[in-house]
Amino acid sequence: MKLIGVDIGGTFTDLILADVALQQTWIHKVPTTVDDPSIAMMQGIETLCQMAQADFGDIEHVLHGTTIATNTLLTHDGARTGMVTTKGYRDIVHIGRHQRPQHYSIMQDIPWQARPLVKRRDRKVVSERLDPKGNTLTPLNEAEAKTAILELKAAGVDSIAICFLNSYFDARHEERVATIARELYPEAFITTSASIFPQFREFERFTTACINAFVGPKVKRYIQNLSHSLKKQSVRGELHIMRSNGGVATADVAGEQPVTLLLSGLAAGVLGGAAAGAQSQRDRLITFDMGGTSTDIGIVTERGFAEATARDTWIAGYPVMVPMIDVHTIGAGGGSIAYVDTGGAFRVGPRSAGAEPGPVCYDKGGIEVTVTDANVVLNRLDPEYFLGGEMTIYPEKAFAAVQTLADHMGLDLYETAAGILTIVNNNMANAIRSRTIQKGQDPRKFALVAQGGAGPLHAADVALSLGIPEVIVPRYPGITSAMGLLTTDLKHDLIQNEFTLSTEPNLPKLNADLKSLEDQVKEQLRADGFSETDMTLQRFADCRYVGQGYELRALVPGGILDEAALQTVWQQFHELHTAEYGHAFPENPVELVTLRVTGTGPMPKLSDFPAPTQGDLKDAWLKTAVTYFRVNGQLEQYSTQFFDRDRLPIGAQIEGPAVIFQKDSTILLPPHSRTTVEPSGNLVIRLTEDALPLEKSLAMATAKEPT
Repeated sequence: MKLIGVDIGGTFTDLILADVALQQTWIHKVPTTVDDPSIAMMQGIETLCQMAQADFGDIEHVLHGTTIATNTLLTHDGARTGMVTTKGYRDIVHIGRHQRPQHYSIMQDIPWQARPLVKRRDRKVVSERLDPKGNTLTPLNEAEAKTAILELKAAGVDSIAICFLNSYFDARHEERVATIARELYPEAFITTSASIFPQFREFERFTTACINAFVGPKVKRYIQNLSHSLKKQSVRGELHIMRSNGGVATADVAGEQPVTLLLSGLAAGVLGGAAAGAQSQRDRLITFDMGGTSTDIGIVTERGFAEATARDTWIAGYPVMVPMIDVHTIGAGGGSIAYVDTGGAFRVGPRSAGAEPGPVCYDKGGIEVTVTDANVVLNRLDPEYFLGGEMTIYPEKAFAAVQTLADHMGLDLYETAAGILTIVNNNMANAIRSRTIQKGQDPRKFALVAQGGAGPLHAADVALSLGIPEVIVPRYPGITSAMGLLTTDLKHDLIQNEFTLSTEPNLPKLNADLKSLEDQVKEQLRADGFSETDMTLQRFADCRYVGQGYELRALVPGGILDEAALQTVWQQFHELHTAEYGHAFPENPVELVTLRVTGTGPMPKLSDFPAPTQGDLKDAWLKTAVTYFRVNGQLEQYSTQFFDRDRLPIGAQIEGPAVIFQKDSTILLPPHSRTTVEPSGNLVIRLTEDALPLEKSLAMATAKEPT
C-alpha cells in the first residue's frame, strides 16, 4: 500500500510517499505555484513516484493539507456573498458583541466592520421566528424568501449564507430557504448556519456561516480541479483533506464545508509532532513549528491534543465556531526582521523578509537583517551544507548587514547577532508560556518537538529558557505537517444544545439526544465507506457554572447515562476549571450546555518504519569550527563539531556544542547537551542544568512541584 501526504504552504509544498509493504519513505519539497497550487502538487507527486519507482496507479490514498481557505480569508479574496437572515437581525454580523479588539485604543481596526464578509446591501431579511425550544413564533414567509434569493441573484452574488436566529435548535426554516435557493439559483454556493455548526451565540454562528460562504466557491473549485488532476493521472486513491479538528474529510464533504479547513496544515503539524513524540514514548508534548515567517505552537497531553474554545477561536480577526485543534501562531521565523523602532527599542518581527527577497545572505535583494542572517554570523548555518548544499548563501552579505545594525546601536557584531536570537527565542518562549503556564500546565513536564525548517535550530535555546528538559527532532522535521497527514483518521463532529443543570438533569432527554447524535455520526461514517465495527465514538459535554459566559469540555462515559456517570462529568469539569483558572466551586450548580459526539473511521497510516542503519559516528563527522553560544550570561566562542544527519548511526550519542545538517533543516546542540539517535530515527536532545542561564539553573535546582 502506497500513501501520499501533501502539505501546501505559502512558500513550499511538502510531500511524503510511504510504501507500507516495503517500510520505506521518500520526501520531496517543491516551490508552491501560487496561482494554482495543484500544479506544484502534481509535479511533486510525479517526482516522488520516480524516486520510489512507482506508478501513479499504485497510489491508494492521497491526504492533503491546504492553506487555500486560510489565505482566501486572510487576503479577503473570496466570493461576493449574500445573506438571508431573520427580520430585525440584518446587522448582527456588523454589531458583533460590542467587542473592541484593543480595549483602550481609539484608533483600531475592527475586522468584521472594516472588511465585512457580506456587504450590508447584500443582507436580506425574511419574516420567520422560532423560539429557543423550536416553537414557531412567526411562520416562515416563503414569498419573502423567494424575493430575497432573486434579489441576490440579480445583484450577482456567487454565494449565499442562510442564518436564522434560533436555527441551532431547529433548522427547518433554514433548510426550507436553502431548498428554495437551490431551485431559484442553482449556480450559487449555498450555506446554512445550522449545517456548519448548530451552536448558540448568533454572532459567532452567523459569522462562521458567512466565512464558509465567502471562501466556499474558491475552495470547492480548487478541490474539484485537484480531484480531476489526480484522476487524469490515473491515481486511483481517493483524495482526503485535512480539517481543523485533526481529522480528514472526503473531497465532497470538504468542498461543502471549507470553513472546517482553516487550520488544515497547522492541524497536520500538531499531529505530526504527536506521532514523532509517540515514537519516542512521550505523550506530553509541545509542538514547535518554526518556519520562515511564523511559529506555530500546539499542546499534546495524555488526553490528546488541546482544542480551541469558543472564547479564543479567531482567524484573521473573525470568530470561527467549528472544532479546531488549539494552535497558537506568532510572527517569528527565520525571515523575521531585526530593527530599532522609533522609540529606540531593539525588536525582531513580526515583519518578515519572506522568501522574496528573503534574508540578506540569500543575495536576492534583501537589505534588512533577519534571524537567518544572525545564525549565519554566529556560524550556526554553513554555506557549504545549507539545504543539503542545494542553495547558495553568502555569509559576507550577512556579516556586513549585521555590522551596520551593530554600528547603529553601538554594539559588538556578535553581541548584536546573539541579541537578535535572544529576542526571537524569548518571543517564542512567551508564546509557549501563554499555552502552558497561563492554562495551568507546567512546561517542564513536557518535551519540545522541533519542527519546520528553523525549529530544530532554535528549539534547544527555547527549551532552555523554559526549563524544558528535552527536545525531540523528528527524522524529517521540515515536512512534519506532511507526515502528520499520514497519521490521522476520518472524523465527524456533531453537537446538540441542552442547557440542563446538574441540580435537575433530564436524564431521559440526555440519553435520547446522545443516541440520536451517535446514530447520525454512524450514518455519516457509513456513507464514507466504514463499517460499524471500524467506527470509534467519543462523547463530550461542554459545561460551565451557571452565569458563566464560556464552557469547558468534559468527557462523557460510554453507555447509558445515570446519576453516577453524570457525577464523573461534574467532577471532571471542576478539575478542568481548576487547571484553567486556578480555582473551582464544587458547591455551585453546573450547566451542561452542549453534548458532542465525535466519530472516527480508521485511515491507513504511516507505520513506525525503522530508521536506516549506518556505520560509525566518524562517518557522519564533517568538520570542526568555531561557533558562538551564550552560557551563564556570557557570549563565548566554542569549538563545535558538525555532522551529517543522514549518516548518523542508530544509538550514536553526540555531546554539544554541535551542529547537525540535513536537507530540510539544521539542528543545534548547545554546550552541555547531549543527543541520542533513537531506533525510530528521532534525535532526542537532553539538556542539562549546566546549559541553562545561571538564573534558570538556580530556579530548576530549587523548583518544586506546582501547587
